[in-house]
Amino acid sequence: MMRRREFISLLGGAAAAWPFAARAQQGERMRRIGVLMPLAEDDPEGQSRLRAFVQGLQQLGWTDGRNLRIDIRWGAGDAERIRRYAAELAALAPDVVLSAASASTAAAIEATRTVPIVFVNVADPVGAGYVNSLARPGGNATGFILYEYSLGAKWLELLKELAPQMTRTAVIRDPTIPAGALQSVAPSFGVELSPVNMLDAGEIERALAAFARSPNGGVILTGSALALIHRHLIITLVARHKLPAVYYSRHFVTSGGLISYGPDSIDPHRRAAGYVDRILKGEKPADLPVQAPTKYELAINLKTARTLGLDVPATLLARADEVID
Repeated sequence: MMRRREFISLLGGAAAAWPFAARAQQGERMRRIGVLMPLAEDDPEGQSRLRAFVQGLQQLGWTDGRNLRIDIRWGAGDAERIRRYAAELAALAPDVVLSAASASTAAAIEATRTVPIVFVNVADPVGAGYVNSLARPGGNATGFILYEYSLGAKWLELLKELAPQMTRTAVIRDPTIPAGALQSVAPSFGVELSPVNMLDAGEIERALAAFARSPNGGVILTGSALALIHRHLIITLVARHKLPAVYYSRHFVTSGGLISYGPDSIDPHRRAAGYVDRILKGEKPADLPVQAPTKYELAINLKTARTLGLDVPATLLARADEVID
């Protein structure tokens, strides 16, 4: 049995250690992260992405309110608001900024060339001038691209499998973002491309109505924050005009779209937490290579296919990661 003197000595040592541990916790430097989201605060997709980022930070030992302060701004698809919020976050002098999508990243880089920036879901960071190269970013920004540049060829291939008679494709896009390899590969599929800019709902509605007046058309929706903001309108218009459409993300298919091929849109936010952690521990964005998605998913909505009168080939169904019926 432990002697009384030994017990008192042990108790005294533990008691002395408690204030020391408390002092260590109190002395831990509070770090600050700015988060610039292009969606509206009440958008469920935006909340899911933010939650993945925060959970990723927690797994790495960073907790909001304990050793971290997170300042969040929601742009709601408004370019002027996004620029204003980017300047606002930069003025707070955070340790790092997370910028989601191209519009937020452009605004963040315009606001500061010194604060480290980790971007997610950016289509072409080299072409946009955000980084020097994917392997060596070279500036104050690095992060995770939305999808590989060559993905456009896959979208056209899927559309032709579903609608072999298609000869015209409307490419719904954010005009500030390059459309990838679509223009260069379209002739090999015997398809003529028609760009549809989605700066506002009225423009999308008018352009798709005009496009649908001629036969043998199809639609490709490329990735951007605007695509998310207008997603319900686009799905509704495509259905109204009975156009086969391929989307860059599965949540369009779960909302009634025909087919999608692209990466998980939530995962890059979780992975971004790892880059933020490394920057908070002293690494530089210039030395962290821009990363691409690690997995692409094929999703098909058979109910939508039947509504359009399309027969989905068995070979295509066999390749699908998710089939909605």
